[in-house]
Amino acid sequence: MKVALKVYRYNPEKDDKPHYEKYELELRDDAVVLDALNEIKWSFDGSLSYRRSCRHGICGSCAVKMNGKNVLACKTPLKEAIESFGDVLTIEPLNTKKEKVIKDLVTDKKDFWDKNKKVKPFLIANIDEHPEKENLIKPEQVEELEEADYCISCGCCYDACGSVSANNDFLGPQALAKTYRFTADSRDNAKEERLDFVNKLGIGVWDCIKCQACIEVCPKGVDPFTKITHLHNQIFEENIAKKNVATKHSEGFVHSIKKHGILDEGMLVLYSEGVNVVRHLPEAIAMMKKGKITFPWNMPKSEGIEEIKKLIEISQTNDLKG
Repeated sequence: MKVALKVYRYNPEKDDKPHYEKYELELRDDAVVLDALNEIKWSFDGSLSYRRSCRHGICGSCAVKMNGKNVLACKTPLKEAIESFGDVLTIEPLNTKKEKVIKDLVTDKKDFWDKNKKVKPFLIANIDEHPEKENLIKPEQVEELEEADYCISCGCCYDACGSVSANNDFLGPQALAKTYRFTADSRDNAKEERLDFVNKLGIGVWDCIKCQACIEVCPKGVDPFTKITHLHNQIFEENIAKKNVATKHSEGFVHSIKKHGILDEGMLVLYSEGVNVVRHLPEAIAMMKKGKITFPWNMPKSEGIEEIKKLIEISQTNDLKG
């Protein structure tokens, strides 16, 4: 199989700016992206730098951006990639900011690992350091983790996250999914401490913009977005929620659906922010012109509004009183 790759190259010690080099390779039909990078390094240019380790989709070190999509190089078949993206595959580091690129496809992930460390990604429990048997839990308790323990900390979701790009303090989907992995673990004794930490405005669950990009790029199917939603619920269920714009937004969302069956976006902002809503007046006028929001007395109601109310009452797990 013939493969053409355009690879991002940048050596801060020699290059003024990044550039791309094209390589044409002959590889086996079952080759993956990592095979192509290995072939370039071993047969064409030994100076190419990239991260790799296990080759089995477990370590997460070989994550790169291929034609704009975050992937694991060791788990992405070249044949399928060519069918999806065309004859030329462009390989870049997850983060192409010059200050983040150490060399070629290797980036500085310090902020990622610092945030991972902040959520204490380990079991906190009073256990025997030298147990005579395993500390087993029931299968249904394992199922509550919802495969959050499958996360390999590759950074694909962190790079794709819109909240991270807009707010450098935001912990990111990986760290929050890792938090849920332990708040859902019946053996962990630090649930309240963990929830209190991710409940903070500016860094935690309330700053997720719900773009769901983390779901699309996760190579292990962890679905960080749903784990973040579970953390929202746990914060209310454990009475850790504080009355602020974030919790009022959640409360207002349910209030709107109960009242109209659909979301009243204008009143949602008013409900969440109170008198501070005046700062959004220019945006409100623009949305009104586009028909995105309407006056309360003109707000339509969904058919079967009573049935919708009953569904909410049945499915709601807390009273949203922050």
